[in-house]
Amino acid sequence: MTARAARGHRVGDTDVVPAPDTAAVNEVRLRGRLGAAPEQRVLPSGDTVVSFRLVVDRPVRPTASGSSARVDTLDCTVFRADVRRRCLRWAAGDVVEVEGSLRRRFFRAAGGAASRYDVEVVAASRVARAPAAGRATMAG
Repeated sequence: MTARAARGHRVGDTDVVPAPDTAAVNEVRLRGRLGAAPEQRVLPSGDTVVSFRLVVDRPVRPTASGSSARVDTLDCTVFRADVRRRCLRWAAGDVVEVEGSLRRRFFRAAGGAASRYDVEVVAASRVARAPAAGRATMAG
């Protein structure tokens, strides 16, 4: 018998909730512009994924590290079908807002095992279209 069962708790009881100040949170909300049009591909597992890079301006403030970077480029992936369809209508330069979670992906590279972080998007919307001069056209 486990200690929890000895106190009268059964498997599946949900009355134990961590205190709000100690509960883990993995929520990401970003607004930025698309570096290129989103791309769709089918994974070896058969799952379909849409991926894109979001360019987010950094706030202007002096940094102790001396970094001169003015933007962050973040990889985003979308697995939900409804959100994938929405993202595929976007174009390079569009300003978009995404919500999701930070994920660490592991994969094999030429030098061995590797990993990278990306945002797994669960909600997305276009805030503004790219200026007409910056948008790709069907004619070329």
